[in-house]
Amino acid sequence: MNKIFVLLLVFIILMGVQNMSEARVIIGWDKVFPKSDKVVMKKVSFHNRFGIKLVGNLYIPKGIKKGEKLSAIAVSGPFGAVKEQASGLYAQTLAEKGFITLAFDPSYTGESSGKPRHVASSDINTEDFSAAVDFLSNQENVNSQSIGILGICGFGGFALNASAVDTRIKATVTITMYDMTRVSAYGYNDVLDQKARYNMKKELNEQRTKDFALGKYAKANGLPQKLSGQEPQFVKEYWEYYKTPRGYHKRSINSNGNWNLTSSLSLINQPILSYAGEINTPVLLIHGENAHSRYFSEDAYKKLNGDNKELLIIPNANHVDLYDNLEKIPFEKIERFYKENLK
Repeated sequence: MNKIFVLLLVFIILMGVQNMSEARVIIGWDKVFPKSDKVVMKKVSFHNRFGIKLVGNLYIPKGIKKGEKLSAIAVSGPFGAVKEQASGLYAQTLAEKGFITLAFDPSYTGESSGKPRHVASSDINTEDFSAAVDFLSNQENVNSQSIGILGICGFGGFALNASAVDTRIKATVTITMYDMTRVSAYGYNDVLDQKARYNMKKELNEQRTKDFALGKYAKANGLPQKLSGQEPQFVKEYWEYYKTPRGYHKRSINSNGNWNLTSSLSLINQPILSYAGEINTPVLLIHGENAHSRYFSEDAYKKLNGDNKELLIIPNANHVDLYDNLEKIPFEKIERFYKENLK
């Protein structure tokens, strides 16, 4: 065993790991939240209908009996995040409450496949949720008739779109939901008019020509490495999550990279909430009172029909508070919602 330990230590040094605490992060728990002793986590993979391999972490409550069937929840988001960040926190916490949960990296992101990297698509990212339902439906300990989804930030919008088309989804929760197609097409608070929209499309399509000639994709602006103090408040809030130990992860686009600049072209002309009114299953939209994005959930709620839809505004919470602030995330409410509607 001593020889094995020495070989491992040499390997770590050769790979540039400077201390054993870093080694534990690399070869062990790599999440930005503490590991729970109440659940078992294992890495899994599956493919969506576009042939893209999705990688996720499956969280299973400890003590589950052989043959026992539990309700399950697929979780993804925020937009530009990976499963080791907020979605993993939600998945692990809900697994502690008795659900089998799956936090997954969407297509082109994190450990999931797809090239070019760091691309978004309203079609493919909606399909990612349905692919997660495919996977969960075929797990031994999952009740295939009792599966819900939870989308955070931009994946809240994709979650609603998935629920509008996939009748296997029995309950949906969105957290600080963004409609990425709306904000891509019209900007924040819908400030872009038709002329501005045309100019934006013209610029992006010209960039496509340049990208082809250069054989590589230009990158959009990301979060700054340092704050100047002049940024909008919501940018400061994102920075405080993605660029500090609070939420930084090396595979996260928002922490350590940039979106493909022309990625927004796939979002501009494909509004994802067109059929939200056809969702027949329960929906819970949760948003922070002080979030710059609050209007997305309020407007989405107006599109929903039926008496099994709810908009919950969390007092004194901003957009990013609901990523990881356990004092503000209403986990008890979310637990009740799923237990009442996943039966």
